[in-house]
Amino acid sequence: MAGMRAVDPRVSYAELARWPDDGRRYELYDGEAIVVPAPNFRHQRILVRVMELLREYEHRAGGGVVVAPFDIVLSQYDVLQPDVVYFGPAKRALQDPLEAAYVVPDLAVEVLSRSTARRDRGRKMELLARHGLPEYWLIDPDGALEIYATRGGTQLLPAGVFESGSVASPTLSGLSFDVARLFDD
Repeated sequence: MAGMRAVDPRVSYAELARWPDDGRRYELYDGEAIVVPAPNFRHQRILVRVMELLREYEHRAGGGVVVAPFDIVLSQYDVLQPDVVYFGPAKRALQDPLEAAYVVPDLAVEVLSRSTARRDRGRKMELLARHGLPEYWLIDPDGALEIYATRGGTQLLPAGVFESGSVASPTLSGLSFDVARLFDD
């Protein structure tokens, strides 16, 4: 067996970028390519409301908000596409506007769906935390916002579950809103 070499079965971001466009969105988890399914109407309506909220915050505080599909490259084998991400002014200054993000955002938001909820609460949250994401929102389309934040480490801890009333971001100064705003039709 002399001369044989082990082959790494993982897909790198560079390899993924060379794949032909097949109309699908992919995320990489330790080199495992996962197809991200298309969201439904309700998901997208909530996503629009989150985008509006964060766009208003961007106008007040600076920075930049981006909606998926947009690659967050955490490593050559870990690439995610959260539904919405917000970069504060310092991190936005590090962004090349013509490239994927090679910096962890200040906030990542996922609107949960049956097909992605387990991964959003599990592998994705763990990976984002390990790379230093300060704040993570999980939005249940049935009317609840869960907020997680890091507190001096690499673990996202629950900061609250909100079904009504006013919400304030634990990490983004001046970001507060009525949670009903996310769900009003």
